[in-house]
Amino acid sequence: MQVGKVSVLVLLLLTLQSCFIQPGESKPLNNSHLSFTAKVIRIMDGDTMEALYQNQPIKIRLAHIDCPEKRGHQPFGNKAKQALSDLCFGQLVTVQGQKYDRYKRLIAVVINSKKQVVNQEMIKQGMAWHYKKYSNDPLYAQLEINARKNKIGLWQEADAVAPWEWREKRHALAQ
Repeated sequence: MQVGKVSVLVLLLLTLQSCFIQPGESKPLNNSHLSFTAKVIRIMDGDTMEALYQNQPIKIRLAHIDCPEKRGHQPFGNKAKQALSDLCFGQLVTVQGQKYDRYKRLIAVVINSKKQVVNQEMIKQGMAWHYKKYSNDPLYAQLEINARKNKIGLWQEADAVAPWEWREKRHALAQ
């Protein structure tokens, strides 16, 4: 009986391996190999979630955006997590994977059951910055400009600090 379970597990792992690139690779990929439907089972913070695909949890980091940090209590960190949860928790979503990051999270664009691009919605709601270090997509840049101009979400704060600056300051204080 144990041998049968091990065989099924090995087969499942081989199937998953053929669907995804290996963690650490950063070459652009054909999205058809990384496009799949999964159920969102956990929201870690405003730009990271976990989805269940073929009974396996997969950590997903939303492409193009960076959200306020929950850890360290950055303003709007918890609100960003709640906004992401409201957009997709418990839903079957379409995941359009791009590559894996150094933490072995799949960098992806996520489309919810209402056909909304979750990554873009987070910026529209003023819950995220366009992460220009890793994205030069002009649509995300324009969405951030609009949210800033209309003082939506975190843009209500005159002195909003970008998450990458917040992390840098926290890191400097820790040393």
